[in-house]
Amino acid sequence: MNYKKLVIIILLVPQVLFAQKKAVNNGLKQRAYLVKTITKIADPVLMALSKGELVKTMPIESRNNLDRTGCTYLEAFGRLMAGMAPWLELGPDNTAEGKLRKKYIDLSIACIKNATDPNNPDYMNFRKHPKTQSQALVDAAFLAQALLRSPNQLWGKLDDQTKKNVINAFNLTREMNAYSNNWVLFSSEIEAFFLKYDKVVDKSRLDRAIDLMVSWYKGDGIYGDGPNFHYDYYNSFVIHPMLLETSLELKNANLDTANLYPIFLDRARRYATIQERLISPEGTYPPVGRSLSYRFGAFQLLSKIAYMHELEKGIEPAQVRCALYTVIKRQIEMPGTFNSSGWLNIGFAGHQPEVGETYVSTGSEYLCSEAFIILGLAPNDPLWTAPDASWTAKKAWNGEPMIIDHTLSPDIIGTDVYKDKKK
Repeated sequence: MNYKKLVIIILLVPQVLFAQKKAVNNGLKQRAYLVKTITKIADPVLMALSKGELVKTMPIESRNNLDRTGCTYLEAFGRLMAGMAPWLELGPDNTAEGKLRKKYIDLSIACIKNATDPNNPDYMNFRKHPKTQSQALVDAAFLAQALLRSPNQLWGKLDDQTKKNVINAFNLTREMNAYSNNWVLFSSEIEAFFLKYDKVVDKSRLDRAIDLMVSWYKGDGIYGDGPNFHYDYYNSFVIHPMLLETSLELKNANLDTANLYPIFLDRARRYATIQERLISPEGTYPPVGRSLSYRFGAFQLLSKIAYMHELEKGIEPAQVRCALYTVIKRQIEMPGTFNSSGWLNIGFAGHQPEVGETYVSTGSEYLCSEAFIILGLAPNDPLWTAPDASWTAKKAWNGEPMIIDHTLSPDIIGTDVYKDKKK
């Protein structure tokens, strides 16, 4: 080998090693961690409910010891299922994870049966309650969300009597009217369930939600929570995900006469982009707005848009994977996140009872499961198989090349235009 070639090889070695280091892929390790985490969160709820012992064993933490027994059990179960459902929908297989999914599918089926059986001690409240008013509407909607997200492994595996019990339970929520804020989407999510599975639909509850959300749009992917803008995470906790799911079922039933679903999807993509940019290089995010004790459930929409393969151009699935993993790991491992029996405590980073509003109790905390929607992508999906990638804020603060941000171009769908298109 001549001298010049030897020099070139020596010079290239560090670059090759750097490239190999840069191409590290922890995707499957991160997935395994997330699976372990969601099952850890789920175990106390599902193990107890599957035996009809949830009411007997679940602790109830709440602000000023308010009585939340009228809603907290359905909160825990409905919210947990909504986040787990995409993962369960992958179904069983012969892998270790596939066998684990089989275990949790079977547990979930048993839990749905007990939760909706009027003769079971864990039969849940699906109607207005003297202490918690219409809260049952909220968490029935999260259970409906789970069933929409898992038509085969959850809804499809229920026996006929349990399906009737679920429908009867959801029918009870029609006795409650939604407030004029994000609650209109809880009504519409349940009607979307009826549209998909039962066909007996109260169209007025669907129309009200769509009409109001169209009128409450503020621009750049952000909706008001009611007529006014609120700086919090409700665009992700509720608004975008349930608006997408409601409008998709209308589209599938040929009832999206104004062709709104593509517009709602564009707006959701933009908000997911904003969310990705909110995650700091260290995996933190601003503690602004109410319901902070829902923790990383604040990133439901980002997880959902990645799951749908609908991320905006310039955002790679792997950077979303790494960002969500870092946020979840940082919050879930804070001392005090779980009590000694494995139930979630109220808090944003650990146990912080003061973070819980008066409507928050132990069951409320399980909305955090919504961040795990990406587990619904199979292990061979590019989100898991691509090399680790820095998310936007990490690139920015490391001085790496990054894509500048752009607002969403205004669309023409205002209230008046929408009404004309509906005709």
